[in-house]
Amino acid sequence: MMRLPPFTYVAARTLAEATAALAEHGHAAMLVAGGTDLYPNMKRRQFEPRVLVGLRGIRELSGVRGSAREGVTLGAGTTLSTVAAHREIATHYPALATAAGLVSSPQLRAMGTIGGNVCVDTRCNYYNQSFEWRRAIGFCMKKDGDTCLVAPGSTRCWAVSSSDTAPALVSLDARVRLVGPGGERTVPIAALYRDDGIEHLAKTREEIVTDILLPPADEWRSTYLKLRRRGSFDFPVLGVAVAARFEGDVVRGARIVLGAVASLPRSAERAEAALIGRRLTPEVIATVADLAAGIFLRIAFGHAHSQSAIGLKRPSRASRSRRSTRYRSRASSSAWTRRSSCTTGLQRFCVARAMKSLSSLAVWARPSCRS
Repeated sequence: MMRLPPFTYVAARTLAEATAALAEHGHAAMLVAGGTDLYPNMKRRQFEPRVLVGLRGIRELSGVRGSAREGVTLGAGTTLSTVAAHREIATHYPALATAAGLVSSPQLRAMGTIGGNVCVDTRCNYYNQSFEWRRAIGFCMKKDGDTCLVAPGSTRCWAVSSSDTAPALVSLDARVRLVGPGGERTVPIAALYRDDGIEHLAKTREEIVTDILLPPADEWRSTYLKLRRRGSFDFPVLGVAVAARFEGDVVRGARIVLGAVASLPRSAERAEAALIGRRLTPEVIATVADLAAGIFLRIAFGHAHSQSAIGLKRPSRASRSRRSTRYRSRASSSAWTRRSSCTTGLQRFCVARAMKSLSSLAVWARPSCRS
């Protein structure tokens, strides 16, 4: 049985108390709201904080305010189940409602928060294992080791973004409000993320995500599609968020964001540009899907290139287990290339399916179809 390590729990009642506790304890402290991802990671010793600063008692962090006409504000402590079921969000920001409703299981959505899912840790098959499993292979760069076992020749960690709501929020052009010892600031949610599997959030440890700000809907239509290994209760293998604004049946604005393909939600800018001024015909959808799927090919070949350079990297440890892991990883570089064509096909399919869903929403939105 995996048990939680000992820690001190600080129940903050205000944002000032929470930021003060983070500043006081520094790197020994972490924030917790729902805890649905944090506590399992602590049991596996991926996180080892000595102090947890609880946010559940801060009332101002919960609730949904505003309207689609003026913009909606989501408190970061609002549960995922509340976001998924909220009528205004489901009607005018369906990508977000769908994404929130696809996270984990109903029980965990009732505990987990939108802010927690926005900030959820990156994932990797070599990292998301028990402490004993990771110790047996010599650990990895993300925790306790110095080598990325996905791409041993690389100088960076390749763990991928595992949030469902982040791609949806980026596609909706959302913003986040951050509060810290230095005051308050608001940034585009896309700027919250960095392409780094370890330090994947571009905020200080003392800053707290307090609100998520959705802009006025302004006739934008959106959808989210999730690919996962199991039919429920699983992290995404691929997430596709698409938002578009139509004039008649012509696309005038478009955002396509992919999740679980990189260490941050990745925008498919070339695919977006190919949509502008076009109708969603089967040919256009196929072209856009190919362009979006090309993102994974570039990332996959980057992995393969990093692994091909393994012979140039001098190991810093001479342990037998670590050397054997490197040899296994070298053999897997060709597997990366083989799998890339299969995964790209799945990505193409998912983007095309999301675009067809969006096309249906655009047709329904015409006044003649609703009268």
